[in-house]
Amino acid sequence: MSPNSTMTLGSVRSADDLNDRIRALWLRAGGSLSAQEREEYELLVVEWAKAIRDGVVTAA
Repeated sequence: MSPNSTMTLGSVRSADDLNDRIRALWLRAGGSLSAQEREEYELLVVEWAKAIRDGVVTAA
């Protein structure tokens, strides 16, 4: 089962946590992502952007 299959767009992870996961993914990959890592990266970035937007709305 892919690690991506458990990720949902309604995640409650913070932008900071997601940023840490993105950085760790790049470090593990050595700067070159496989197709599976690329998919995980894209999902993390979408989730991170949503967390950032939600944080801005909350702060406003």
